[in-house]
Amino acid sequence: MADKPDWDPIRALAHRILRSGEELALTEDVRRLLARTASEVAISEASATSALESEAGARALLEECSRRIREGSNRLTDALHLMYRHQDAGDFDNARQQMRDVLAVEVVPYYRDLAQGQLDDMADDP
Repeated sequence: MADKPDWDPIRALAHRILRSGEELALTEDVRRLLARTASEVAISEASATSALESEAGARALLEECSRRIREGSNRLTDALHLMYRHQDAGDFDNARQQMRDVLAVEVVPYYRDLAQGQLDDMADDP
């Protein structure tokens, strides 16, 4: 499984820019952060590079990175909750289906790895 990404810096930046209305200063540190995060959330290098050519593009990239992290986390958390409920009830088919449903739509590699790991862990269950 992949190491857990450190998304605290991108979350803090998103909060300052997208929620608090601060202007996005496209410094080299911000460019590196956005490029790294884009890679971690399955945005192509070409798309990220293009987005980083302007402040408007960088802001859109920040929004998309933030959205993928937030939605992927919510999707996986919800699915895990349901998976555990099904496991507790002895319904391993539906428990596995929760993770298959995540894998059907999730693009963020870290969340995909977590869902696949859960599915693999149930391989020996009835």
